[in-house]
Amino acid sequence: MAAQRIGLIGLGLLGAAIAERLVGSGYAVHGFDIEESRRSILGKLGGFPARSAEKVATECESVLLSLPDSGVVAEVLQRIDSALQPSSTIMDTTTGAPEDAIAFGETLARSGHHYLDTTVGGSSDQVRQHEAIVIAGGDERALKRCLATLRCLGRRVFHTGPCGSGASMKLVVNLVLGLNRAALAEGLAFASGYGLSRQQALEILMAGPAHSKAMDRKGHKMLSGDFEPEARLSQHLKDVRLILASGRRNGVRLPLSQRHAGLLERAEARGFGSADNSAVIKAFD
Repeated sequence: MAAQRIGLIGLGLLGAAIAERLVGSGYAVHGFDIEESRRSILGKLGGFPARSAEKVATECESVLLSLPDSGVVAEVLQRIDSALQPSSTIMDTTTGAPEDAIAFGETLARSGHHYLDTTVGGSSDQVRQHEAIVIAGGDERALKRCLATLRCLGRRVFHTGPCGSGASMKLVVNLVLGLNRAALAEGLAFASGYGLSRQQALEILMAGPAHSKAMDRKGHKMLSGDFEPEARLSQHLKDVRLILASGRRNGVRLPLSQRHAGLLERAEARGFGSADNSAVIKAFD
């Protein structure tokens, strides 16, 4: 039997990890990215680089998006609109504004297509290791048709409700996760202020009640200064700004996230925007 075709637009850190999972699961991945080097990575993985986003939409009934933000998603959806096969399904892994996800769902539904905001909880490395989760908003029947694909990306798939709910829940996850990293960075800086060993401080934190999964993923990166990105600091700053904007719209006070944004801005100003988000520790130096 021929491998099932699936489209993938956006081959950055997360997109490349998604491609690796799908190719490894037997899918024929037709992908596009504006950067030729990223398209070449897909070819090396065993996928099929396309010359345009429109070509991906023409070739595949199901298309995954892994893009920087909702603005880019809107541009791509406009470009591929006339190229989409009848009753196509768009699975959007982009971390974007919930109200944009609602609008995308409504627009695509008018054309007879299906939109799912299938956000990913976890870094690109966690996707590769099948440790991430998928948080999905959209029509339940459309989601059921895509479950096999989404289970390739995440060890668990959660359906949170209609379009926009997956994007909303992803912001909740990122709020807590980002603050965990910031708390760890502050704790390690605090230990240094006492003249304590950061290495031993991390070991004790991981062994005791303050332990979190953020420590498992990011603690040693903070200590070693190995900021090879699994997810970029500037991308998380974008997410925190989305969180704050959503909080204002919904009348929710987010004082910790406000301070967190300032820390990330400081680290970005010091040149760590393209580094791994564990580089938030540089805001405390």
